Amino acid sequence: MALRAAAATTPAASRGLRALFSTFSSNFPFNPPQPQVEKLPPAEPSTNLFVSGLSKRTTSEGLREAFAKHGEVVNARVVTDRVSGYSKGFGFVRYATLEDAAAGIKGLDGQFLDGWVIFAEYARPRPPPPTLQNDNTAGGYGNYNGPSYGRNNM
Repeated sequence: MALRAAAATTPAASRGLRALFSTFSSNFPFNPPQPQVEKLPPAEPSTNLFVSGLSKRTTSEGLREAFAKHGEVVNARVVTDRVSGYSKGFGFVRYATLEDAAAGIKGLDGQFLDGWVIFAEYARPRPPPPTLQNDNTAGGYGNYNGPSYGRNNM
């Protein structure tokens, strides 16, 4: 009984038992860091478009037909999974001119294709591959130039 009386007089009692044990209460001294999402600048206008949000059932031919309504499509390709053969959810469309590409983005960005909302934007160029360093300082199996864990140093 004394415990109930003591709990009733504390300020946390007025906020409820959940606030007393919640890690997100206002008197909690640690605020977890918020993830910093770095937003990329818009891509340079080009004739190549990146299309995301595609259905698993979307084919390259279906993608071509949808985008051909807004200009001359040179190439349309849905990226597929090697094992299942289904779409990975994105693809690329290449138009003949910049004006056709802009019309394709304006016409199909945020629209439905095969029951899914798709997003179209200018494709970004692929970043260059990382350079291989041939100095044999990386760790791994069979690396005799790396740190010696458990070996006798001579």
